[in-house]
Amino acid sequence: MPSESRSVDGTRAEPGWALLFAAWLLTAVAAAGSLFFSYVMGFAPCVLCWYQRICLFPLVLILARGLFPLDRSVVKYALPLTVVGWLFAGYHNLIYFRFVPESLSPCAQGVSCSEEYVKLLGFLSIPMMSWLAFTITALLLVLVQRRPSS
Repeated sequence: MPSESRSVDGTRAEPGWALLFAAWLLTAVAAAGSLFFSYVMGFAPCVLCWYQRICLFPLVLILARGLFPLDRSVVKYALPLTVVGWLFAGYHNLIYFRFVPESLSPCAQGVSCSEEYVKLLGFLSIPMMSWLAFTITALLLVLVQRRPSS
């Protein structure tokens, strides 16, 4: 007999809550990491980084709102922001890894979009970390949407 998950007070836990919490936690860590790189490490964000932040920062609040009580309707607000952020991050990676010439970059003035600041674990750049965060968040949100409610 499969065990059902229970909340702290002993009632049956709502399916999808853990997935939404994971999405919120990921976006909160990504937003904190973005601010850490800017204000602690002193890395100036490029134009594409700003566009990704515009998509990322509201997700922290939107997803938090959907947790208490669980409200799956936040997916319809969060998923479009996630997809737009994912597209910006994908394009940023194409510029960073030089698949797209930097002349097609919106970073014509100021900080270069292909500037290398960090190589975490030897291969994870800041644009790649952003793209992975948006990818995983999108997958989690799709799972929340498809998960049957109790």
